[in-house]
Amino acid sequence: MSVLTSLTKSVSAVILDLDGTLLNTDRIVSNILKVFLVKYGKQWDGREARRIVGKTPLEAAAAIVEDYELACTQEELVHQITPMFSDHYCEIKALPGANRLIKHFKHHGVPMALASNSPKASIELKISYHKGWKDLFSVIVGGDEVRSAKPSPEIFLEAAKRLNVEPSSCLVIEDSIPGVTAGKAAGMQVVAVPSLPKQSHLFTLADEVINSLLDLRPENWGLLPFKDWIEATLPLEPWRIGGPVIKGYGRGSKVLGIPTANLSADGYSDILSEHPSGVYFGWAGLSRRGIYKMVMSIGWNPYFDNPEKTIEPWLLHDFKEDFYGEELDLVVVGFIRPEANFPSLESLIEKIHEDGRIAERALELPLYSKHRDDPYLTSLLGNDQNH
Repeated sequence: MSVLTSLTKSVSAVILDLDGTLLNTDRIVSNILKVFLVKYGKQWDGREARRIVGKTPLEAAAAIVEDYELACTQEELVHQITPMFSDHYCEIKALPGANRLIKHFKHHGVPMALASNSPKASIELKISYHKGWKDLFSVIVGGDEVRSAKPSPEIFLEAAKRLNVEPSSCLVIEDSIPGVTAGKAAGMQVVAVPSLPKQSHLFTLADEVINSLLDLRPENWGLLPFKDWIEATLPLEPWRIGGPVIKGYGRGSKVLGIPTANLSADGYSDILSEHPSGVYFGWAGLSRRGIYKMVMSIGWNPYFDNPEKTIEPWLLHDFKEDFYGEELDLVVVGFIRPEANFPSLESLIEKIHEDGRIAERALELPLYSKHRDDPYLTSLLGNDQNH
């Protein structure tokens, strides 16, 4: 989804948050807290995620100590857990679209700064595991370099000062409400990319709310646009997922007239956390049938308000019978659009069919058609079947 207020001013510099905006830090945080809280006889259930996102380490620790009633101070918690985080910084992946975005700005000479509530040493260590990142940013400002952390505007004003640009000429890209609040208080334009699901409606201060960095359109802010979209699709580094076809919510054929071949999300939490909700396309291999074009949605399907993130592929072929239980492997090669809500069932159905037509055409292009022979699919079949 993308909600954009009318463009009021072009920008000349970009200031980005790091954790949850450029890096998928949330997954590492959850994994470490799950392990750490066991020593206190507690179980991390993620309920504190909303309270700690965008906060300083001490503020986040205070929230955890209070809510889990831990027998330690917030300072002791930070002291105990910081080495655990440092040991896993090398595992933190860039969020989809992060490399593409910052390299695009760098290529076009747009000054960039990093401004994070994390200590500067922590910021520099995290980005050291991402080749070339340190050289992409003209300025790095850590939370330990200012008197007041976000939601105070101080860190963004300091970044603008070091970039030698006026605050009003800066675009802030943030994933948290404290960060958005800070950016607006600094007099800057702000794009919100919420790192937690189903939170977009809370970002009312932002000038634009997008689903992921893949959805950012620089031209909305007077900057040069991306040139990598091909026939309404964005090529991606292929990724793979598979499993037996399961029964979904029963709405594919019955409600939408579009038979989806659902996959279980069990065991794929890491993959689902790495890929933003939206509509993707690629190739699908059915173990007993062949290889087919497919388009799929990943997300919560706002129209139906799914309780959990789902994987719903639509194989672009007219099958005469169901194939529940058959092994279905997918090679995802491109992105079409972010997840969106629709005013009516009819408009949702129309959009899904449009997605299907886009995927059908795009998969004929050599850029995408070559992946039909991906070993992940052909090894499943054990023969040369394809469609």
